[in-house]
Amino acid sequence: MDTFEQAFKIAIGHEGGYTANPADPGNWTGGRCGVGACHGTNWGISAAAYPQLDIASLTLDQAQEIYRRDYWDRAQCGRLPAALALLVFDATVNNGVGRAIRWLQATLRVAQDGAIGPATLAAIEAQKSNSFRLCAEFQANRLIFMAGLATWRTFGDGWARRLCELPFEAFQMGVVS
Repeated sequence: MDTFEQAFKIAIGHEGGYTANPADPGNWTGGRCGVGACHGTNWGISAAAYPQLDIASLTLDQAQEIYRRDYWDRAQCGRLPAALALLVFDATVNNGVGRAIRWLQATLRVAQDGAIGPATLAAIEAQKSNSFRLCAEFQANRLIFMAGLATWRTFGDGWARRLCELPFEAFQMGVVS
């Protein structure tokens, strides 16, 4: 199993199957509670991000295709060290590609433009020996942001567990040595 397939399996484990909780802004086609139709989220694919999809009927294979194309490939996770790739990938799915890349860039202390380019890749290469610090700082940036969301009171317990489990999952899948 390649790194994407392992990361996908972990992300899907956190995202789960179909839900249509009206308190979750991602379940609405308008991206805000009460705006548009509440079509839900399935396999982490939300009505807010994909209002044209039949979310309830989405298959796991379709979700995997979307994850690779719209999250893994867009964030160039295949060019990142495996542990960091898992963390960035999970953040792209849960928080958006641009935001996840900006967190990575903040961690690397490079310009935060939301795109993986030569400067970001060079900084990753230069800091490979600090992979544990990079992973911890990336997760800290993500946690600080998520704890500040208005929906933290509703979903924060699950999000906190997810953020704490991810480094251990990276270890279990053999990407952290």
